[in-house]
Amino acid sequence: MKTYGPDDIRNIALLGHGDVGKTTLASALIYAAKASNRFGRVDDGTAVTDWEEDEIERQISISTGLAFLEWDKTKINILDTPGYGAFIADARGPIRVADCGVVLVSAVSGVEVMTSKAWEYCEEFEKPRILLVSKMDRENASSARALESIEKNFGRMAVPVNLPIGEESSFAGVVDLIHGKAHRYADDTGTYAEEDIPGDMKEQADAARSTLVEAVAELDEELMEKYFEAGDLTPEELQGALKKGILEGKIFPILFCAPSKNIGTADLMSFLSGYCPSPASSPVWQGTVAEETVDLPAADSDPAAAYVFKTLSDPQMGRISIFRVVSGTVSADMVLQNERSGASERMAGLFHMMGKEHEKTQEAKAGDIAAVMKLKETATGDTLCLKDRMVAIPPVKYPIPAISFAVEPKSRGDEDKIMAALQRMVEEDPNLSVGRDAQTKETLVSGQSTQHVEIVLARVQRRYGVEMIMNQPKIAYRETIKGKAEVHARHKKQTGGHGQFADIHIRMEPMSRDSGFEFVDDIFGGAVPKNFIPAVEKGMVEAMEHGSVAGYPVQDLKITLFDGQHHPVDSSEMAFKIAAHMGFKEAMSQCSPTLLEPVMSVEVVVPDECMGDVMGDLNSRRGRIQGMDQKGANQVIRAQVPLAEMLTYASTLKSITGGRGNFSMEFLAYEEVPAMIQQKIIEEAEKAKEEEES
Repeated sequence: MKTYGPDDIRNIALLGHGDVGKTTLASALIYAAKASNRFGRVDDGTAVTDWEEDEIERQISISTGLAFLEWDKTKINILDTPGYGAFIADARGPIRVADCGVVLVSAVSGVEVMTSKAWEYCEEFEKPRILLVSKMDRENASSARALESIEKNFGRMAVPVNLPIGEESSFAGVVDLIHGKAHRYADDTGTYAEEDIPGDMKEQADAARSTLVEAVAELDEELMEKYFEAGDLTPEELQGALKKGILEGKIFPILFCAPSKNIGTADLMSFLSGYCPSPASSPVWQGTVAEETVDLPAADSDPAAAYVFKTLSDPQMGRISIFRVVSGTVSADMVLQNERSGASERMAGLFHMMGKEHEKTQEAKAGDIAAVMKLKETATGDTLCLKDRMVAIPPVKYPIPAISFAVEPKSRGDEDKIMAALQRMVEEDPNLSVGRDAQTKETLVSGQSTQHVEIVLARVQRRYGVEMIMNQPKIAYRETIKGKAEVHARHKKQTGGHGQFADIHIRMEPMSRDSGFEFVDDIFGGAVPKNFIPAVEKGMVEAMEHGSVAGYPVQDLKITLFDGQHHPVDSSEMAFKIAAHMGFKEAMSQCSPTLLEPVMSVEVVVPDECMGDVMGDLNSRRGRIQGMDQKGANQVIRAQVPLAEMLTYASTLKSITGGRGNFSMEFLAYEEVPAMIQQKIIEEAEKAKEEEES
């Protein structure tokens, strides 16, 4: 295909709740634009942008798929994003590099939870949006109900620019309100015949056009005056003001379609090419050069700079880096610098992605999206630029993983293979993290939900042949003290020759929560020689790794060494370390030791009708409700809940809300465990210790 410049490119992110028709729409657009000779479908595994085995098997989008097409002398890059709660955060990168979001709303279900979440992402990145009411051909489809839901959630500046001809099985096309014509679609090729507006729709179309013209006129004082005088605007005035309003995010046009029958798709592509912002007309990207903020205009003659927004990890082809050319032109075999790592990266073999297929290109100009294989040290969020103009583009921030699972190899000896494979998955999925818990000695895989982690592990097995067992993680409990004590500890051992002698007096007292540990040397007169004091502190730190309640690490205490004795021959660092261990254990037993547990800050987004059940469930999990906020048709519940009570929350929330709720959580603080629950934890710890010793 020919190379397109920034004026003739449209970067479009398809957004919305799961199963709203985004992937089917992508395939329909590609087929209608004759970029493919067949209509790919989700149900038979031929959809262009869902090509991973697990996506075909589950018939859902798990990560963003890419494709492109040419329409009316314009290149449209399509970013088909996931819509299910476990994976929707993957849409953040594509939204950042898109110039417009196409937000799909089901004609059957209306605005759903993840549609609102995608809308919020667009607002965060200040992206223009158009709305597409999909599934107009389905049973129980209702344009009136869909429009009511859209206005309730997104406001009255969401207005139709076309109207559906018929609904459910009789849906046959759309009425173009801007040009006053009907477009009746014949078959699934996406072609239509233009005709006059049906007589039974004339009144409805006139009223809808008046609403559209009035909404557009509100955006400009001069147009408003003309509208009041003439009662209408010319198509040219309407088009110009509409383009400007979309770009500024002041108006949100609504179109109608049936992706599975390819009805309304040609109208959508014409609208995208004619009204949606190009990279040249979109707000200028910004970066940092030598700590100074600079503009990066989408001009293909400027110095090259590219932002990597997605990485794929393929066992055969290696790492695939997908990027938007922010400014300048990126050519095949050009050498660019990675601003973060400093590595020189050769852009060998540039290509555009059509699902899993690659179409080679010699160059990609400003605003275009392209990919390259086998960059050595480049990850998602990195900037590639010229060596003599090192520019950093701020990376997209992704949510902190909400849930963690412990994994272990099914076969012994696979530990190293597991870590290597998991690290490759982290490169591909910025919503995933992998680490090792120093306290529990477990390998932890953290993601947005149980389903998210399960799919990652299934991909690791399929791609790299490594099988893993997924277990609930052990909670990282801590111990602390509530009282004060002074103790005397003496270690004395005589075995012939040099013996062992150390004598210490310590004071132990609690500190404020999450303040860690403080050791104070309060020795006078050399009762404990200075060269042995570090050994006492080291012994205390070692002893803190295993508390006296259930063997968990100890925190938030102060230990003061204020007296002691030594022997000129028998004293040693080891003797004072042993004495420190003894003194620590004795002091802990006298200081009212207790268990602490991690408490999470939790945010739950649920439909209004589910709020009572969700709050009741959070209360049953020892949660403390902190507040609620209305967001469209949803409620946002903020609560503080112990991590131990959140391990099974994802499945419970799905059950309560019918899959329409989602949640996020992050660590807040350590708090004391209630006495009854402490006893149970202590018993389990003692049992585990006995089993380990046996």
